[in-house]
Amino acid sequence: MDQPDMATAEGMAATDATGGRDKTPRTERGRRTLRKLLDAAAVEFGERGFHEASISAITRRAGTALGSFYTYFDSKEEIFQALVRYMSEQLRDHVTPIVQAAPDEIAAERIGLESFLGFVREHREIYRIIDEAEFVDYASYRRHYETTVERIRQRLEAGAARGEIRPDVGEIHAWAIGGMNVFLGMRYGLWDADADIAEVARIANDLLANGLGKKD
Repeated sequence: MDQPDMATAEGMAATDATGGRDKTPRTERGRRTLRKLLDAAAVEFGERGFHEASISAITRRAGTALGSFYTYFDSKEEIFQALVRYMSEQLRDHVTPIVQAAPDEIAAERIGLESFLGFVREHREIYRIIDEAEFVDYASYRRHYETTVERIRQRLEAGAARGEIRPDVGEIHAWAIGGMNVFLGMRYGLWDADADIAEVARIANDLLANGLGKKD
């Protein structure tokens, strides 16, 4: 999996995650520690959920001192908020280069879905963390989906401008595709590890390209 650049990880500890206090790491060592904490938090929250997870367990998983946590975050809520954005950025950085290399917009949606399904299988905790965000930090929950769908909308409109798909695509089409991808990820990313994700993406892509109308 393509890893997000270090600036992404740095942003997780910046002002919007710490109530106005910039805790951005200034050294390579600090950036590595921050990444360890976020990766450990993903496992801890993914396995135990927000309420059962603990800061001490996160630092144990990360192999860091408890004091290192408070260098970057003030609370469990803050690292959870940062983690939602971090995982959203990881997903973006995983899918975007693959999609950008597609020959056209229809192919881009197929390739994008296939790479998303692969990401879910490697990061099964993402569904639990994003779902819990609805109740722990609704702003982060909503931002995750809005930014994800916005990227789809931009892809669709760029494809329309190139004459590759219908010209009237917009926000509703993007949300429809995003919703389909979320549930396909749940079914074939989380629940069925043996499904052929390339075939799943092909069938979903045929639906996008040809609709449900009866073929002659």
